[in-house]
Amino acid sequence: MKMHLSLVSTLILLLLLCTVTTATALAIMSRSPYSGAIVIDAATGKVLFEDNADARGYPASITKLMVLLVILEAVEAHRLTLDEPVTVTAQVSKIGGSQVYLKDNEVFPVDELLYALIVQSANDAATALAIHYAGSKAAFVELMNRRAQEIGMRDTVFRSVHGLPPGKGQLPDISTPRDIAKLCRELLKKPRALKYTSTRQRPFRADAAEPFMMRNHNRLLGRIEGCDGLKTGYFRAAGFSIAATASKRDQRAIAVVLGASNGRVRDAKAKEMLTRGLMELVMDAPPAAPHTSNR
Repeated sequence: MKMHLSLVSTLILLLLLCTVTTATALAIMSRSPYSGAIVIDAATGKVLFEDNADARGYPASITKLMVLLVILEAVEAHRLTLDEPVTVTAQVSKIGGSQVYLKDNEVFPVDELLYALIVQSANDAATALAIHYAGSKAAFVELMNRRAQEIGMRDTVFRSVHGLPPGKGQLPDISTPRDIAKLCRELLKKPRALKYTSTRQRPFRADAAEPFMMRNHNRLLGRIEGCDGLKTGYFRAAGFSIAATASKRDQRAIAVVLGASNGRVRDAKAKEMLTRGLMELVMDAPPAAPHTSNR
């Protein structure tokens, strides 16, 4: 009887250990003040500052910048149009986290869903766009990873279209500050991108009796002169991250802070690095050519 009880106790202990291991399998990647950071010249890619820029972490909702890039490139290639209607599926309506509460069989144009993707960081909008364009989330993730490799994001693996924490049996998205900066630089080649990333608030379902007001999570908008993007990201294990950009006197800098343990610290560090980077670019820029008159 004692042996039987001992065996049962051992099995219960092993079961508890397995449960704890499963629950804590996603390692905490956030650090103080951050796990890694980088500032680059958007025009040339020159590194202006870096601190552990190859540290791997979870990009969280910054992942949506790759969704934006893939969709905008599809529009440029005439495989999509901004006014093209997207029909919401039941699968989309069940996505959690930040969302615009899309309902099964609702229809929205691509353009409106791109605003939801970036301004509200809507996971349901990301999923709707992915399924509409590629037929499935898995097929769209393949496109994301292919594009990442093409632009030199060698330490990045996308496994979702939204950056949410992985579900049971899934793995997280992985990237680095250096890779995210490369993504931002590529995205800034698309003239339409800043239209979405600079929007601080916007109504969704504007024709409804009570429109849903979307508010941008990027608190650097309006706090740094010339700041017009790009995207924040957060979940508990990932910490607080941001990819930010600003321009001044025809110069543009990109700053990435990955895995900060505190949101205010993330914003403060990003503001400091972006401001210093811009100042360096402006000071080193060649003087403008003097204006000549034909009189």
